[in-house]
Amino acid sequence: MGKTLKRSAAFTALARALAAGARGGPSLGTRLAALPRMIRATTRGEYDGGLRLALMTAATAYIVSPIDLLPEIPLMIFGLADDAVMITWLAGSVLAETDRFLEWEARRSSVIPGGLVP
Repeated sequence: MGKTLKRSAAFTALARALAAGARGGPSLGTRLAALPRMIRATTRGEYDGGLRLALMTAATAYIVSPIDLLPEIPLMIFGLADDAVMITWLAGSVLAETDRFLEWEARRSSVIPGGLVP
C-alpha cells in the first residue's frame, strides 16, 4: 500500500506540474535550473531533500545502467515497462521536488536574518 501511494503521488505530481507549467507555474526550464541549487543546498544541510535526491539518483542510475532487473531482450515489452515506470516516477519526483524547493527558496528569501528585538 505504501509503495503504491508513493508511486501514485509521483504520477499525480507529474500531471500537476505539467498542467501548472501550462497555466503559468514554474516552467520546465526554471525547474531544471533549480536542480543544481537544490543539490548544493542539500549538501550544505540547508535543505532537507537528501533522501529524495538519493532516491532520484538511484533511479537515474537504474535507468542508465546496462544491468536491469527485467532485461529487455528476453522479456520484450515487460523489460521496457520497468524502465518506463522508473522514468515516469523520476520525472514526477524531479518536478515535485523542484516545485517544493522553489517554494522553500521563495519563503527563505522573504525572511530577514537576525534576532528579535524586544
